[in-house]
Amino acid sequence: MHVALLRGVNVGGKHSLPMKDLVEIFVGAGCADVRTYIQSGNVVFNAPKALLKKLPALIAQEITARFGFQAPVILRSSEQLAKTVRANPFLHAGEAEKMLHVLFLADLPDPNAVASLDANRSPGDRFHVLEHEVYLHLPNGAGNSKLTNAYFDSKLSTRSTGRNWGTVLKLLELSSPS
Repeated sequence: MHVALLRGVNVGGKHSLPMKDLVEIFVGAGCADVRTYIQSGNVVFNAPKALLKKLPALIAQEITARFGFQAPVILRSSEQLAKTVRANPFLHAGEAEKMLHVLFLADLPDPNAVASLDANRSPGDRFHVLEHEVYLHLPNGAGNSKLTNAYFDSKLSTRSTGRNWGTVLKLLELSSPS
């Protein structure tokens, strides 16, 4: 199983994309066992290995063609998602789960770019970059943080999409073998 994480879908009334239409797009691209979780662009599915590399571009192009906006699509396998959950440094440090978030990166960032990130950008908030994820501890709330997608995207030269810890755990549950 895999999970597709779309950025900026059905957030604040912008970029409306009915989940039934999103399921149709994935099925039309060749995916099976497609289901969504909540209304913010989380899709659990199966797909042939040969399709996975080109799937994010196919889905993004179809969304643009049908709905007129761009929605970056980032994929993770259930195994990758499990590794993300196991590796959360803030969880290991005993931080409250309700304060934890993950930004999923489309590309592996350059180590020099990671080293140049400003640890004091958003006082009270902390981050840790590990491979394709940015782990966030946001005690003041995600809406008050300066550790945003735009910041990490520009500094790490990639695209990202974020999920709160509860959503990450639910997506792992939905994508794991029964």
